[in-house]
Amino acid sequence: MKEKVKSKDVLIETASRLFKVRGYCGVGLNDIIEESGIPKGSLYYYFPEGKEQLAIAAIDNTKKLVMADIQRVFNENSHVGTSNLSTSNPIDAFQAYVYELSRVFGEGGDPIGSPIGTIAGEKHSTSEPIRLACEATFKDWQSIYTEKFLEADYAEQQAKSLATVFHALTEGGILLALTMKSGKPLETIAEQIPSLFAKELVEK
Repeated sequence: MKEKVKSKDVLIETASRLFKVRGYCGVGLNDIIEESGIPKGSLYYYFPEGKEQLAIAAIDNTKKLVMADIQRVFNENSHVGTSNLSTSNPIDAFQAYVYELSRVFGEGGDPIGSPIGTIAGEKHSTSEPIRLACEATFKDWQSIYTEKFLEADYAEQQAKSLATVFHALTEGGILLALTMKSGKPLETIAEQIPSLFAKELVEK
């Protein structure tokens, strides 16, 4: 059983990586089989519906990885009494997360969340299951942002709206960074977060 689970994980991780590099349409099942070293029969054992089913599993895997990463950064930047950081001020946590994304790009990498936007753009009109998986992923990420605003006593509707704005900024920043091969767009977004989300400004 342990070996079966491991093989499935390898397939999901390989698919996630290839989709990130080439997009959904640029990857075939043979590419995933060759890259993963997992036999074709095993792939169809775990994913009898083929590429679409595997892509949905890859999206879910990426969702969980990104959620854990967001929570880690938020937790590290929400301790009362440490260098101005406080649970009543979400700005530092949001800035820290975007700065981390910008540093990853600056080192020549890319954020683990980037394949979701790529697949969503490719398949939203041709695969309803994939569209729904991407929608669920975006909603779960936004729920973390919403909760962060709520912790700081932002009104509920305002918290939800600001979470959508923050998510749109990061997704757009990721696309710009991928295109420009630079973390600078995300760094610029991080610098503007206080002027965009400060409670005393958005409540005016």
